[in-house]
Amino acid sequence: MKYDFDQIVDRRNTYSLKWDGGDLIKELGITQRYDQETLPLFTADMDFPVPQPLLDALHQTVEHRIFGYSIFPKEYFEAIQHWFKKRHDWDIQTEEIVYSPGTVHALNVAVRAFTEQGDGVIIQRPVYPPFTAAIEGNGRQVVNNALIREQDGSYSIDFEDFEAKAKNENTKLFILCNPHNPTGRIFTPEELTRLADICEKNQVLIIADEIHGDLIRRNQTFIPIAKAATNTQHIITCTAINKTFNVAGLHCTNVIIPSPELRNIFSRAMGFQLPSPFTVSALIAVYHEGEEWLEQLKEYLDETMEYVKGFFAEKMPQVKVSIPEGTYVMWMDFSAYGISPDEVHDRIYNKANVLLEDGSMFGEEGQDFQRICVSSPRPIIKEALERIEREFADLASPNHNTVTTR
Repeated sequence: MKYDFDQIVDRRNTYSLKWDGGDLIKELGITQRYDQETLPLFTADMDFPVPQPLLDALHQTVEHRIFGYSIFPKEYFEAIQHWFKKRHDWDIQTEEIVYSPGTVHALNVAVRAFTEQGDGVIIQRPVYPPFTAAIEGNGRQVVNNALIREQDGSYSIDFEDFEAKAKNENTKLFILCNPHNPTGRIFTPEELTRLADICEKNQVLIIADEIHGDLIRRNQTFIPIAKAATNTQHIITCTAINKTFNVAGLHCTNVIIPSPELRNIFSRAMGFQLPSPFTVSALIAVYHEGEEWLEQLKEYLDETMEYVKGFFAEKMPQVKVSIPEGTYVMWMDFSAYGISPDEVHDRIYNKANVLLEDGSMFGEEGQDFQRICVSSPRPIIKEALERIEREFADLASPNHNTVTTR
């Protein structure tokens, strides 16, 4: 069937963090302003209705009328195996799959299970803020292998720095984000193999967050690190239907752990977990019948990103933004305006009333950036960008003297 991703569904008054969570969002210090006119494009969930087969499956679950303790049937594991074999040529064994109610939860469990207080954990900033929280919040030390920003705006890995930090006897863990959030990099098989080899050589465990792996551009290929690596016994991979099919509220992460020893340690730390019956029926439905929707979604996101890039090139050329290889976030560089990050924030969040994410949340490497999630109907994206353009119009005037250094 043909899906209409331009359709605007009013999400207010549906318990949505994104659209109803203004008090919490202000309390967290993300913005000072949040009202009925706010356009929230800050959090990575989508404003698109889910695939029809998923709705059908959930309706069938509702119609049963009893929602008791549930199990993982064999069909659940078979659906996971089917999806990753078909989409990524990745063979996953049933016993390797461990359920978690969420990826951030799984990362916190892994940090506690595989490291001790004071141990070092490598991350690659600018990176998803909960990585830092999982490390520092559990009394471990952040070891930053910052990505290198190239002249064309792309990002690459500093392997010399990575290896030096992996060799440190205090370094026990590496949290990989692939596709990388917020830069959108999809790391190549060669890069992944090199990372895996360095970690194996230095007895550093890898926790790979690959939950955006299905959300890639039409001309890109995503390879799981477990496929690229020569040996997978030191690799733990987080997969999920949450990002791919817009079901974060159903709490469904599946952690793939080939090593029986690591799997036993992780499972004990995770504790006994039972799924919701809605989670089980949702996963089986989307992994068997969700591809048609996903392919249409990817095409729509590609077109939206082309629109965003074209808008800035024409209307706000000072903002440097490129189309990411994966994810539905775009990483925008406002440094050419020569104003402080605080002023950039004020113009977007308080004056334009558009809620993004300040780049500084992803590490000091992101202080001049803003992250936007473009997983909304294009009319919403268009209005948000037009609001932002109006608030920066005075800086584009001939009389404005841009300061390029601070």
